[in-house]
Amino acid sequence: MNSSNHPTLPLTSFWNDTGKCGVSAWVFSTDHKRIGLLYLYSVLISFLVAVLIGLLLKIELMAPGRTIMGPVTYNALFTVHGVLMIFLFIIPGFPGVFGNLVMPIQIGASDVAFPRLNLLSWWLYITGALTIVLSLFTGGGPPDTGWTFYVPFSVRTGTNVSLAVIGVFIVGFSSILTGINFVTTIHRLRADGMAWGRLPLFVWSIYATAWIQILATPVLGITLLLVVAERLLGTGLFDPSRGGDPIMFQHLFWIYSHPAVYIMILPGMGIVSEIFPVFARKPIFGYKMIAFSSLAIAGAGSLVWAHHMFTSGISDMAVLVFSFLTFVVAIPSAIKVFNWVSTLYKGSISLEAPMLFALSFIMLFSIGGLTGLVQGAAATNIHIHDTQFVVGHFHYVIFGGAGFAFFSAMHYWLPKFFGRTYSEKPAMISWGLMFAGFNLTYFPMIILGMKGMPRRYYDYLPEFAPLNLISTIGSWILAAGLAIMMINLFMGLLKGRPFGSNPWGGATLEWTTPSPPPTENFDEEPVVTHGPYDFNRAGVP
Repeated sequence: MNSSNHPTLPLTSFWNDTGKCGVSAWVFSTDHKRIGLLYLYSVLISFLVAVLIGLLLKIELMAPGRTIMGPVTYNALFTVHGVLMIFLFIIPGFPGVFGNLVMPIQIGASDVAFPRLNLLSWWLYITGALTIVLSLFTGGGPPDTGWTFYVPFSVRTGTNVSLAVIGVFIVGFSSILTGINFVTTIHRLRADGMAWGRLPLFVWSIYATAWIQILATPVLGITLLLVVAERLLGTGLFDPSRGGDPIMFQHLFWIYSHPAVYIMILPGMGIVSEIFPVFARKPIFGYKMIAFSSLAIAGAGSLVWAHHMFTSGISDMAVLVFSFLTFVVAIPSAIKVFNWVSTLYKGSISLEAPMLFALSFIMLFSIGGLTGLVQGAAATNIHIHDTQFVVGHFHYVIFGGAGFAFFSAMHYWLPKFFGRTYSEKPAMISWGLMFAGFNLTYFPMIILGMKGMPRRYYDYLPEFAPLNLISTIGSWILAAGLAIMMINLFMGLLKGRPFGSNPWGGATLEWTTPSPPPTENFDEEPVVTHGPYDFNRAGVP
């Protein structure tokens, strides 16, 4: 709703709004900022648990033979690691946290279009997460299929796949509702003067992401329900022993899961598009092309799913078509990288923590994108399919890209909503450790894959040992950087120095509000008269 429909309210921080304190006031709140913080706490818990599991997996792989666990435990842990990271952290993280915290304020709205639906989305996320956790300790034990739940193994295994799949289904329903809410909010609740050509680029990225959530996620939901039906009712849709077709499952799964990669990465692209002009003190280069390329990625990214299936026996013509489309979808991403670098060119660059993480995003995402083209070419794909190359590529895109963008956003926006900020020196130390540790962890995987080491294997041949040891040591450095970052953020946001209303010098609407923002975001409805990166007209020096 527009704030013009309400009388002017006192500028009370959303943290201490009268009558809205206590745990129940938070978990039943319809304030988009409180819901965004609830998502933040939830996804960070999932992330940290998944990081600990990842460290255990790397310790197991540091040398050939058994190190700390057996193959059954290893299969269960890498499945749990993938489910937590994909479905409980990176897919809901950007829309749930920063889509809720920042997007309504950036368009001049007092809240999202459907506040109660927004709260329901978070409750569904929590319900799905608890269902997934319950699946680890009930039935036949933790699922061991990998996060993709590939058939026919996911149909035949005695582990508790059904409950885990139902949990993912519930989380997916939460994602659909969030997408509907955000599309409606952006269409209907923009402030006076906030034309489409004046939307911040983060809003454009959230808008494109929301359409993917709405259109692609139902395909995954239907597919997962079919897996449950297969297990419980023996329908025979996917099990070849009953006349089913496992390739059909792969088509259905990747029709969702490849667009889901863009749910993971598009908001991160929007975040760095906000940070670069602020810390380079220059307007964004190529605003329209960055905005349109977000929509192009959302559209074209839905057409390339079968490049995951080049070795499955699909026709040569299908391989040719999907290989071509894979290279086409790289074009809008390349446009973004060109425009980001052009924005930095001759800028007055300030290397603070948000900017360092954003700059890392460009390099790491570019490596992930270029290695993706290696997989998009059919000839090279056959050589590196299902090897550690795929694991390295995926982590460069999702962790090096989306993950570093998420950390950049945490350093950039969270002080705004807490009213206090972190210490800069520990933030820069944590960035240095994370950047070095990340590359030491995942670049050896790319080399291992080119040498032929398969992924998801509990053990490996002795010739792969040196690079696996380097990768494991890199994971420890990465984890140390993560620990320093989390502690520094927690201590800073809890009792750090006060954070002004606009210390970064941003020109978008969230920087016109106090820190932390008031309950209704604005004391009166804003009127937008200029673009989001016009620093001179915004009165920013």
